[in-house]
Amino acid sequence: MEKEIIKLVEERGPLTGSEILDHTDKDELLLWRTCKLSKNLAVQTVGTRYLRLDSRISGYARQSPSILREFLTYSVVGHDRDQSSLIKKANRIALHIEDVSRAKSELAYRIVSGLMSLFESEPVIHEMVCFIIAGDIVHNMAHDVPRPERSTGRLVNGSDMDLVVIVNNQFPKKLMERLDEAIYQEKYRLLTTPHIREEIDYVVKNLDRVMEQIKFDTFKHIVACKILREGTFLYGSEKIFHSVKTLLKEHGIIQKLDNMENKAKNFRKQAEEFLLGETPEKIREESLYLFYPSEELEEFE
Repeated sequence: MEKEIIKLVEERGPLTGSEILDHTDKDELLLWRTCKLSKNLAVQTVGTRYLRLDSRISGYARQSPSILREFLTYSVVGHDRDQSSLIKKANRIALHIEDVSRAKSELAYRIVSGLMSLFESEPVIHEMVCFIIAGDIVHNMAHDVPRPERSTGRLVNGSDMDLVVIVNNQFPKKLMERLDEAIYQEKYRLLTTPHIREEIDYVVKNLDRVMEQIKFDTFKHIVACKILREGTFLYGSEKIFHSVKTLLKEHGIIQKLDNMENKAKNFRKQAEEFLLGETPEKIREESLYLFYPSEELEEFE
């Protein structure tokens, strides 16, 4: 396999993990191991890693992108003697990721501002609701690799747009239901429009619900706090946004998540060492979850 990959990059220049997979149709794990262990191949990875929560592991903390996603989308493989071409290709990938992240963030803003125009007859709504965007986008790590959406199986354009919608405790229940329904209808439209094919994951909740979640006492609550911590302001009430961030700080959530991030870094290092050193047979029997992505679905179900 190594000789085949070397010949491929010599002929075509440095390639992403995904491009090599397309040309060779090899097993993903074996392909990654071959590239990482080869003395003749160099792997250049772009972007950043950040905290991801996974209920399957002790302590819940791992890093995103997963080892596989990082290799396929964010890594470039080239001949060790051709560092210049490798760096140029990696820089192009990094710029593309930035463009995708920016485009998805701008699309999310347009979607939300359009939705809120439906509530112009409710003049106080802008002071009572806050839209927070989270996920790959806020880490400037969004991708546009087609993937199937969970509920419909329809292909969507890469990273979804994670939206957390927080309303104050005086927000009318009927209006909250209308807002939820409006977002759901827009989610469906985006999924089913052929030239768009984008996915929104969202949750609508009030500040009382946030107060419950910052107890940080269940996996679902930890996921919610992690998403609120990483989230950035998108639209609506900045006062609510800053109130949420203050609550996270005052209740020690920031420090707890920082500690989890440090544990995630160590877990990733150990996982890579295990996957590179253990036999593929043993990995497939009990440890493939170390290689593949996990999804933080709990907050959006």
